[in-house]
Amino acid sequence: MRILVTGGCGFIGSNLVERLVEDGYSVTVFDNLSSGNVENIKGLEVEFYNKPYSYLSTLPRFDAIFHLGIPSSSPMYKANPLLVGEAINDMITVLEYARKTGCKVVYASSSSIYNGNKVPYREDMPIYVTDYYTECRYAVERLAKLYNILHGVRSVGMRFFSIYGPREEYKGRYANIVSQFLWSMLKDEPPVIFGDGNQTRDFTHVRDVVDALMLAMEKDLECEVFNVGTGVSHSFNEVVEMLNRLLGKDIKPVYKPNPIKNYVYHTLADTSKAEKVLGFKAKITLEEGLSELVEMHRG
Repeated sequence: MRILVTGGCGFIGSNLVERLVEDGYSVTVFDNLSSGNVENIKGLEVEFYNKPYSYLSTLPRFDAIFHLGIPSSSPMYKANPLLVGEAINDMITVLEYARKTGCKVVYASSSSIYNGNKVPYREDMPIYVTDYYTECRYAVERLAKLYNILHGVRSVGMRFFSIYGPREEYKGRYANIVSQFLWSMLKDEPPVIFGDGNQTRDFTHVRDVVDALMLAMEKDLECEVFNVGTGVSHSFNEVVEMLNRLLGKDIKPVYKPNPIKNYVYHTLADTSKAEKVLGFKAKITLEEGLSELVEMHRG
């Protein structure tokens, strides 16, 4: 099978590409390298293009597209609202390619789409648009639904919860808070927490996310969205405590006033739909994931 991964040099994308190559798929990567790096796919046998999405139409047919090449952090859109239109147009280009070739699309959405709802988040909850990023992801989901209704394009949207793991370095300040805390503490610097540290996230290891993506590709689905999380939440203070224990340190965080309007204090996935329909259940606990990351950085 021929697989295209957009954003394949990024954090999630490169972990997925590695799995696809290991499993024997023929993989093509599209990436503009805005938050990824070719170093992330170094040594992997793939075709790589740093091209606009319009170039897709010149390539042979793919059996499936993983569309992960969508700017993935709210501050990116706040700094440049035009990213909303770009992301929507890129999605249309991908869906048009799928319409013409009959391939399936698995695309990245976000738990941010639930902002304004109470936890745990379920896929059938109402969507309250709270920022540019939420609007972008919601528009992408609606386009996927529209293309299924009008043209029979098969797609699966993956609402990612706070993903952490290896190969996140090139995201810099847009990396998950877990990685940012770890990077600071490895340098004996105090992690900075905005607020009191009692805010919670459903931290999900990228390897579990890759498992979910693979299942979404393999299952015969028409048009669905799924939560990709663990169903367990941890506070920022807990993360710092775990990292101190794993690193053998006692670094106190620095607490600062939270400057973010509409800040989301708690996220938690209801994973029952993904378990029932996809057969997906996250396996890696936060403690296990952090322990692995610490060992990687020490090695």
